[in-house]
Amino acid sequence: MKDDIFFRTSGGGVTLSGGEVLMQAEFATRFLQRLRLWGVSCAIETAGDAPASKLLPLAKLCDEVLFDLKIMDATQARDVVKMNLPRVLENLRLLVSEGVNVIPRLPLIPGFTLSRENMQAGAGCTDPAEYQADPSVTVSSVRRTEIPPAGETWSMKEVPAPSSADVATMREMAERAGLQVTVGG
Repeated sequence: MKDDIFFRTSGGGVTLSGGEVLMQAEFATRFLQRLRLWGVSCAIETAGDAPASKLLPLAKLCDEVLFDLKIMDATQARDVVKMNLPRVLENLRLLVSEGVNVIPRLPLIPGFTLSRENMQAGAGCTDPAEYQADPSVTVSSVRRTEIPPAGETWSMKEVPAPSSADVATMREMAERAGLQVTVGG
């Protein structure tokens, strides 16, 4: 591999992200299998909404899985982001039970996920006793640098970033639930 020295000396690796990696699960699995043969550290970012038969083989190839817990109300998740929340939560439990290093992330999006109820539900499904490493959660906001595909508009363009006070409140709630919190990412 051309960048072998870089990966071995930097501690770096490859994270598959952008969109939903599970939409290309078969390709992603083959790609990560090749990277693992070369000793490259691997990770994926996912919202976990796919059949477990696609998610689990891919996740088992990873050093960590960055798992986004978005809208935690099943009806709202279905209506707003077309997400099957019961399947997402079952997949989260499956990965944890299989010993996959899962890092739950709770994006804070005003009008969608930035609420006490959503944070309580998200933190509530990340029981610290179930994780193999020290439990942690990353609290992040919408990345305003994302560029939509040509000819499309970004539906989140007008959504403001959460205030510092909102972020502090959500962080405190997650910490009270026993989670280590990283803001950003």
